Amino acid sequence: MTQQTTQIPVSSILLDEDIYPRKGIDHRRVGIFAENIRDGFRFDPIEVELVPDKAGIYRLLDGAHRWSAYKSTGVEEVEAIIKNLDGNDPLLYAATKAIGPKQLTEDEARDTARRAYSGNASLSSADIGKAIGRSRQAVDAYIADLRAVNQMGRDIKIFRMHRLGIPQDRMAKRLGLDQKTIHYHLGKMPVLANSLNGDLSRGFTIAQVAEKHGWTDPMVWSLALEGKNDTGRFKELGWGLRTWDQWEWNDCDKRFGDDWPGRIPAQMIAHILRYFSKPGDLVLDPMAGGGVTPDTCLAMGRRCWAFDMMDRPDTRPEIESFTWGISSDQQFSWPVSAKGKPDLIIFDPPYFDKKAADYDKKSISGLSRKAYLEFLEAFLALLKLNVKKTTRLAFINADWRDFQNTPAIEEKYKGGILIDDYLDILKKTGWYHTHIIQAPMSSQRFNAGVVSAMQKKGILGVISRYVIVLNQQGLE
Repeated sequence: MTQQTTQIPVSSILLDEDIYPRKGIDHRRVGIFAENIRDGFRFDPIEVELVPDKAGIYRLLDGAHRWSAYKSTGVEEVEAIIKNLDGNDPLLYAATKAIGPKQLTEDEARDTARRAYSGNASLSSADIGKAIGRSRQAVDAYIADLRAVNQMGRDIKIFRMHRLGIPQDRMAKRLGLDQKTIHYHLGKMPVLANSLNGDLSRGFTIAQVAEKHGWTDPMVWSLALEGKNDTGRFKELGWGLRTWDQWEWNDCDKRFGDDWPGRIPAQMIAHILRYFSKPGDLVLDPMAGGGVTPDTCLAMGRRCWAFDMMDRPDTRPEIESFTWGISSDQQFSWPVSAKGKPDLIIFDPPYFDKKAADYDKKSISGLSRKAYLEFLEAFLALLKLNVKKTTRLAFINADWRDFQNTPAIEEKYKGGILIDDYLDILKKTGWYHTHIIQAPMSSQRFNAGVVSAMQKKGILGVISRYVIVLNQQGLE
């Protein structure tokens, strides 16, 4: 912990209530300090730290009453120690300094302990107690409910990841825990589910149970549908089963997946699972985005390993952070070294050019046409090297034409990326299609004004989208 002493303007210092351990300023004490200042009394330097992201602005760590007195007497500059806490909690440091002249009140100690723990759940009761002048037992009592909520949050994450078949070593790494802790929590999973199953048996709806217990709808569905076959699951979820090679929905099922660019219907994922996998199979989603696939796998009783470049450990612990980058030998790297290999891959990459502005800057959606197709070719070859011979691939993508700028009569060959481009790459990399299923995007995304403009300019829009299902058998 480093520091330097210097003169700084009083006006550049602020009292940040987020790191101030007391309930307020004692104005009687400020008045006494102000009289002392007028009488020429010199105080010890106040302590401050630079406010993050605010150049030249400091926040108080120690000396709020002295600072208030300086302001009231018109002092323009004060001697201050500028601290660098080197990652230490500023609230607890300020609390440590505050209890020197006067102990924190019971309310102040409780409030500081709860704020500190809420900001950093890894803090121990002993560390907090030392800072606020209280025993470890007292701090345990202050934060018992917060710790219970945090513990439940951890249990829910572990339950979710375990339900999707993620190995314990990866769960531990993802959650920042050791494997013994994971193993201990896994033993609590049956008890954790009992109260939810009890509410379900009493007639509470999925949404009611999810809200009551702080679970997501798909997790509750995974309990409610346990033991049912796929037909029963579809019925309970209210999804009609399409028995032809055209799957069409006007909207996504909002219960599954986050609001995300290029979000796809959970109904589509469920149909892929229904026809091309079995309950308990392992599904791989290499570009999971808003989490529709893992959510649907929970409801459909499949395991799922999901990866995405966007890291959301708190809201999406089951989607492991991974960017499909090139390694030193100019090959794509594989995210896991586990022995398990998927039975089914659901590959729904960001579509070329569509919503490129909404995705991360590293998204393949913003690549050139040539680079986009080259990426797909390298990636599909990588998949083949890391899966079983019996693994199926469900590749989801859409025709792309620059129809927004070009009348249909002026469009040229190879001016877009169409289904035959994907089929050429798939076959080249050793994937052979068995089904091409039409799953068009809803035409409702075109409003009346856009449709009118397209009609005037002779533009033919695109709503085509395909689920291409493939295996590695070729003509064998």
